[in-house]
Amino acid sequence: MDQLRDYADKRLLNGCIYCGGPVETRDHVPSLCLLERPYPENLPVVGSCMRCNQGFLKDEEYLVCLIESALCGSTDPDKFTRPSVARILRNSPALRARIETAKSESDGNIQFATEGERIVNVMLKLARGHAAFELSQPCRDEPVHLWCGPLSDLSDDEREGFHSAHVQEVLGEAGSRGQQRLLVTQVTLESASGEHFVIPLIVNDWVDVQEGLYRYLAIDDVGGLVIRIVVAEYLGCEVAWHLDTHNQGDGDAGPSPSASACAN
Repeated sequence: MDQLRDYADKRLLNGCIYCGGPVETRDHVPSLCLLERPYPENLPVVGSCMRCNQGFLKDEEYLVCLIESALCGSTDPDKFTRPSVARILRNSPALRARIETAKSESDGNIQFATEGERIVNVMLKLARGHAAFELSQPCRDEPVHLWCGPLSDLSDDEREGFHSAHVQEVLGEAGSRGQQRLLVTQVTLESASGEHFVIPLIVNDWVDVQEGLYRYLAIDDVGGLVIRIVVAEYLGCEVAWHLDTHNQGDGDAGPSPSASACAN
């Protein structure tokens, strides 16, 4: 990954990104269990308290093992393509049994019922980390929108919109990494009469952390903040906060967060 320094106002981010407590350590975003060695250089890190840094580990291990099980249709670590995830499941018979119990088969299709709260817990943590690192925005309140599920659940139009780069209308926080990543381009349009128009665009594109394993898009634009995440090119997530409430602890939380079932 490109190494970008944050030139935004340092006063925007105070305390642990997740709970607001004292910063005692640094937390990788994404978590290392979502990646494989050798890890990419210049991985994003955010300030965190020790409790939050360690508090998501079990849910993160559950998520990566669930995804790998869904991708190969089995909880047998020998069938996994990711060595680190296979190692987690070999060392945790209880976790393997838990995921195996959630497996079902219908018309030849293998499905895994999910523990949705655990998935949301991890994805919301990741979204908050990206909002802080990329956009210099703390988002500790509840989002107004959270969707999480297999990309295959989306229609073709929905999937195309989800994967598309974002055309920026206004610039985000001055000096933030997200602002530095913006690309300026232009498109040429032709009218019905054959006349050509050149339109300048500011494009905010996806950041690939590790090919095939993790990428994200962090948007700070008109109306609020949006974080999109793709894990293993299988699980997609979109989280949004209203711009006028994302720093408040008592704003309307909007729709309840949800995670749909992973299926092979």
